[in-house]
Amino acid sequence: MQVSRRKFFKICAGGMAGTSAAMLGFTPSTALAAPRSYKLLRAKETRNNCTYCAVGCGMLMYSLGDGAKNAQYKLIHIEGDPDHPVSRGSLCPKGAGALDFVNSPNRLKYPEYRAPGSNKWVRISWEEAISRIARLLKDDRDANFVEYNEKGTRVNRWLTTGMLASSATSNETCMISHKWARSLGIMALNNQAATCHGPTVPALASAFGRGAMTNHWVDIKNANLIIVMGANTAEAHPVGFKWVIEAKKTNKAKLFVIDPRFNRTASVSDFYSPIRPGTDIAFLLGVIRYLLRNDKIQHEYVKHYTNASFLINKGFKFEDGFFSGFDEVSGQYTDKSTWSYQTDENGQPKRDLTLQHPRCVINLLRQHVERYTPEMVSNITGVTEKAFQTVCEALAETSAPNKTATFLYALGWTQHSVGTQNIRSMAMIQLLLGNIGMAGGGVNALRGHSNVQGATDMGLSPMALPAYLSLPHENDTTLEKYLARTTPKDVMAGQVNYWKNTPKFMVSLLKSFYGDKATEENEFGYQYLPKWDIFYDPFRFMDMMSHGKINGFICQGYNPVSSYPDKNRVVHALSQLKFFVVLDPTETATSNFWQNHGEMNDVDPSTIQTEVFRLPTVCFAEEDGSIANSGRWLQWHYKATEPPHEAKPDVDIFSEIRHHMLELYHKEGGRGLESFEAMTWNYANPLEPKAHEIAKESNGYALQDLYDASGKLIAKEGELLSSFSHLRDDGSTAAGCWIYTGQWTEKGNMMDRRDNSDPSGLGNTLGWSFAWPANRRVLYNRASADLSGKPWDPKRQLVKWNGKNWNYIDIADYGNAPPNSPTMPFIMQDDGVGGIFALKRIGDGPLPEHYEPIESPIGTNPLHPNVVSNPAARILENDRETFGSAVEYPYVGTTYSLTEHFHAWTAQNLLNMITQPQGFVEISEELAQEKGIAKGDMVKVSSKRGYIKAVAVVTKRVKPLMIHGKRVHTIGIPIHWGFSSVAGKSFIANTLTPRVGDANSQTPEYKTFLVNLERVDVL
Repeated sequence: MQVSRRKFFKICAGGMAGTSAAMLGFTPSTALAAPRSYKLLRAKETRNNCTYCAVGCGMLMYSLGDGAKNAQYKLIHIEGDPDHPVSRGSLCPKGAGALDFVNSPNRLKYPEYRAPGSNKWVRISWEEAISRIARLLKDDRDANFVEYNEKGTRVNRWLTTGMLASSATSNETCMISHKWARSLGIMALNNQAATCHGPTVPALASAFGRGAMTNHWVDIKNANLIIVMGANTAEAHPVGFKWVIEAKKTNKAKLFVIDPRFNRTASVSDFYSPIRPGTDIAFLLGVIRYLLRNDKIQHEYVKHYTNASFLINKGFKFEDGFFSGFDEVSGQYTDKSTWSYQTDENGQPKRDLTLQHPRCVINLLRQHVERYTPEMVSNITGVTEKAFQTVCEALAETSAPNKTATFLYALGWTQHSVGTQNIRSMAMIQLLLGNIGMAGGGVNALRGHSNVQGATDMGLSPMALPAYLSLPHENDTTLEKYLARTTPKDVMAGQVNYWKNTPKFMVSLLKSFYGDKATEENEFGYQYLPKWDIFYDPFRFMDMMSHGKINGFICQGYNPVSSYPDKNRVVHALSQLKFFVVLDPTETATSNFWQNHGEMNDVDPSTIQTEVFRLPTVCFAEEDGSIANSGRWLQWHYKATEPPHEAKPDVDIFSEIRHHMLELYHKEGGRGLESFEAMTWNYANPLEPKAHEIAKESNGYALQDLYDASGKLIAKEGELLSSFSHLRDDGSTAAGCWIYTGQWTEKGNMMDRRDNSDPSGLGNTLGWSFAWPANRRVLYNRASADLSGKPWDPKRQLVKWNGKNWNYIDIADYGNAPPNSPTMPFIMQDDGVGGIFALKRIGDGPLPEHYEPIESPIGTNPLHPNVVSNPAARILENDRETFGSAVEYPYVGTTYSLTEHFHAWTAQNLLNMITQPQGFVEISEELAQEKGIAKGDMVKVSSKRGYIKAVAVVTKRVKPLMIHGKRVHTIGIPIHWGFSSVAGKSFIANTLTPRVGDANSQTPEYKTFLVNLERVDVL
């Protein structure tokens, strides 16, 4: 009998020796004598998920060890999990080489200390590290903690120490990081989302209600047309890309790629066009113009399920690059009163379902996009009119109810000063085509880090709390005022408006945070929370650091020297700190910022007085916990091996620092003890919180017997909650992250489920893991059927009315309103519909508009020369002097990733460095000829902020484009490597990038900036 090698191991693990199993006819497909089989036969198998991108591929890890008390397991092999619905046994080069990360020679093994002015690391004990860090933190907090502001409002703010948290740790670690930071009053709390998918949340939330990927990886196979813009899926998410290939093979889908480079995704596409970096909005608004002029929209969907028919305030206008309400002094839209609906005598929005009224959204949109003719699109973007027409026609075909298109995007859209509006433009197209809520449709944000979705869910942002609740502002002096400001009122009668349950979510969070200290009499502990005054985004915080206003900084699994823009300014800022604490599994450029590496990091260690602590942490293979992939799947993984030497879990480190600080407070007194001590830490061992304890805390408990409206008992006191619909605002429930409620119930760990059956064939494996919210796989899926419940396409039916609810192939993202009710599908919106017009939900305009990058190669805007770039972009005044012009820097630089590497992280992995050992830049053959550069030459790429040196790759993949009568060259710059590596050193790409951000998320503009190029001698 032939069985797979893996099943053969399972048979043997059940008590039958390998030879005995073979005697009975069970033989593995590979020979029993193979050395690898013997090795794995003795190994322990553990399930895990890849630690790199957010496809969330399944891994099987094999470790050796006899389980003796004084013996440690050693990880020896990693392979793909064939049962996993997304990856189906595949791993990309990074995942396949993850063993090299776990066993990297640059793994940190012991706590280390770098003294002020020193040029070396010194090993110290954990006891010394924890005690010294706790002392530094307490002293700084005592000196600078603000308990009450000048108005007498309790604010509990600590501004002189900040923290960067990791988006590659588990959700459980993220929750501990959040609780730890907020209990101390830290305002400048952030994670990698700030530099990558920050614009995704405001863009998608303003359009649909939630800031997350609408569908999931496997669902891509159901599309008829796949548009990849602002992404290179085959390169950055190669295993997820298999579902694009599946769509092409089984659904005869077409793949269209529009990108500045002919990349790996383009190499297998049906259509490719180059485009100038930073001009996607012009292209997409041109598509909208085509759809409207040619009546290629899904009429019934648009009429009922979007705000296309709503009438807009008569005062709203757009003139010469500005929407109404702009304040030139602050550089912000401070008056958004006209970005609103007209209302009738009952306060209800006025609508014209004939779509004829000149002030209805769709006609204002027609007027707005009329300027984006094919000629103008080509003039701005460099896309030929013929290529543009091809894309328009292909998308127009999916306006038919039985066809869908899906958009895949990533950092190529987010990392711009117009990042939010890039995404909104595409969201509007999908609403016009009726592609939201459909199988094979949607807007698919391809997250970069393995748990950047989870870190965002856990509120690791300056003004956030878990589950997209907002941190109070100092004007929110009471819980009542906070809830009045943050709870949306019904805009239109009959809608779900699920965010109106904010009081239930918030009070349950407060009960989770503060436990018995949260009572109705003290506003459930609301006054323990810190309250913000201004937004402490990375730009502002680094600027404060540069000016000596920040004393301490904690960096957990983050590498800002490599990942923040204008690397030289980052190093200067870190050099002004008094103390710096780094928690990481490996060494990083950030922990070594004080080291001199010649031109790559030209500093004098003796002048840098920052004392630095480097603490070794576990990696993904060495901890239990969950991560959230791009598709919102919460997947549980298990510890496969022990960490090296003295490395510890992050949660243990934070817990020990907390414990030591509390001891100091109780011994010495100090400021802010009450709010610090109020945060619950009710774990079996408060110094070693366990993942299952934290996961249950995030899920939530009934604090007393709960009954539904009919008097039926739905949860007993002390039981885990099964649904966020059970949350209360009276203090009878606790939930740390309400959108995760249901992940761990009385039935067990829902994230650990392994049923990969797919009865519908649509890829909805509801029995695998747990997806937030409520295990729904395709968000807004009620929109997949018309008002009566008839599916737009019977082959893609996701929901079906059964007399009680709409659950069918998927869990309905809807209430229990019956067919033909006035309740619309977008249940998180206060008006119930998809937002073509964004109202006041975002900061730089309710409609997208093309603005040039801050560093523009043409120096003007063909649409409105008086307003060239986004007037609301995030720019600090003292950063303006660092921006270059096309006179000095005539070429466009754009950054990107390679399959073989993951940011600068994999520079610590020998296998990855072997596959891509050296920094390079891509230039066109035409530019190489102009500059006298041959392939393999060393070149210097410089911006006004600094320079890098790299090998020139002369390629046909990059072409010059004609833009507004000018020939514009683009230089491609991979972001990997650095001066901290297991192999050769390289310059850091972000030496070149500018400190300017998206108006809504402050995500930096890494994807288009100005550079110069010259040939230089070999390093």
